[in-house]
Amino acid sequence: MKYVVVSGGVISGIGKGVLASSTGLLFKTLGLRVTSIKIDPYMNIDAGTMSPLEHGECFVLNDGGEVDLDLGNYERYLNITLTRNHNITTGKIYSHVIERERKGDYLGKTVQVVPHITTAIQEWIERVAKIPVDDTGLEPEICIIELGGTVGDIESAPFVEALRQFQFRVGTDNFALIHVSLVPVIHGEQKTKPTQAAIKDLRSLGLTPDMIACRCQEELEVATIEKIGMFCHVGPEQVIAVHDVNSTYHVPLLLKEQRMMKYLTKKLAIHDIPQAALDKGEKLLTKWRNLTSSADKSFETVTIALVGKYTHLKDSYLSVIKSLEHSSMRCHRRLKIEWVESTDLEEDTKKTNLSVFHKAWHHVCQADGILVPGGFGSRGIEGMIAAAKYARENDIPYLGVCLGLQIAVIEIVRNVIGIQGSTSMEFDPEASEDTAAVVYMPDVDQVKLGGTMRLGIHSTKFVENSEWSKLRQLYGGSDSVYERHRHRYEVNPKLIDQIEAKGLKFIGKDETEKRMEIIELKDHKFFCGTQYHPEYLSKVLDPSRPFLGLVAASAGILDDILESDDLNYKGEF
Repeated sequence: MKYVVVSGGVISGIGKGVLASSTGLLFKTLGLRVTSIKIDPYMNIDAGTMSPLEHGECFVLNDGGEVDLDLGNYERYLNITLTRNHNITTGKIYSHVIERERKGDYLGKTVQVVPHITTAIQEWIERVAKIPVDDTGLEPEICIIELGGTVGDIESAPFVEALRQFQFRVGTDNFALIHVSLVPVIHGEQKTKPTQAAIKDLRSLGLTPDMIACRCQEELEVATIEKIGMFCHVGPEQVIAVHDVNSTYHVPLLLKEQRMMKYLTKKLAIHDIPQAALDKGEKLLTKWRNLTSSADKSFETVTIALVGKYTHLKDSYLSVIKSLEHSSMRCHRRLKIEWVESTDLEEDTKKTNLSVFHKAWHHVCQADGILVPGGFGSRGIEGMIAAAKYARENDIPYLGVCLGLQIAVIEIVRNVIGIQGSTSMEFDPEASEDTAAVVYMPDVDQVKLGGTMRLGIHSTKFVENSEWSKLRQLYGGSDSVYERHRHRYEVNPKLIDQIEAKGLKFIGKDETEKRMEIIELKDHKFFCGTQYHPEYLSKVLDPSRPFLGLVAASAGILDDILESDDLNYKGEF
């Protein structure tokens, strides 16, 4: 097993996740099997209870693990399926060590950060790195480890020390370190001092970078690269310039152009790769090149209004954004997202800030399609309902994800069936079970919030006589689909018959056929909702089908997509 660690200096949010994913992809283009681990130094056990506005999106895995959004990047780029154990947090490590101490595993010794915590980190990495993550079912050959945060932060110190020890534990031929740093441009001059200071800090902790990836808003000058190499004690070929590009999908190609793999394969003593594996990797690289080049040549634009409640931090909807990007590339369209804060669409905003209200509605009305993603809490709900009503009445393509499905159902119950004031028990716990459109799932813990939702991958069966459904056709006419879930509430079973009588059909149900999973409005350009989160399984080369439907319908080419011959969905897990 070869290990490649990606750390960061100077500032957080510098792009370690994209660089780690891109490095992994380049190893895959050599025909190697790749896995990824993300280390998050925070004390939380997982990302499930953290606000999206504070930490970005919570990504959900097949096994129900609620993890950091970077694991979503790994899955999308590398086409792999990770587990909750691939996300290491301080909380998990300390819980693991304390539990062992309580069992008496340390035989009365004083339990300390060094060696007990650091050893537990190393053992965790070695154990998880061996888990098969792709369709071959074989043990991975390369493990990419991303160390979250910034080197020098007090909370990441045990992990840095563990990695320092780890390089000797596995051997120098099996360990490489890429440090991502920032080269700011001040008054037109590229400044190297922050990078020099970051590398100095890293060396003082016992880690020596094999490569330095320099993030900069513009291409690095040769003089800058040479200066960083000289003052940071590395060769010029070990300094990788990662400047801003059109999209993050160009980053792997940017790294390849700078011969990153030539250095890493030499450092890690990777040779004698079978020809069949090399051929497979070359096909992947060709697909990736074709995808990025065709995206660059797209001139027609499709505009999607994303009506959400966390729009002030775009990372809150990272998987949603990526799914829209994947679908727009498949449709050969340039994607434009209009970010609409749902509270701005409400009557209260009309009274307090008329210009913001009109601007928000202008974005909605000018969009080719409307997307209402997942979320929690009552804030902004009336604005989402208004957007769903506008889409339904004006034949505008609409996709509701999780909360977005529930929003569409509430709108129909209120404005078509005529049950005024109908809502969700999430927003009004005292709501009547006879009139609430959305109710608590009976099998979900209503007190403990951490890890108690309906989580992970579950089967959704299409109902009989639903062959007319555009969404089912997008899934290749499959009888069932497997998608990832994260919810506590469901459509009220008592109102199903009334809702379906008004034209909104529940075309997908869970394994028991009691829980509603997919809605679709007949005789509409595209009006669908999913209780699951299809964005979690979207891949760069294989877009999520509900998102593909929304983008294609919004671009006016849904029929062309449905007639294409590459909608093969296996419908199995």
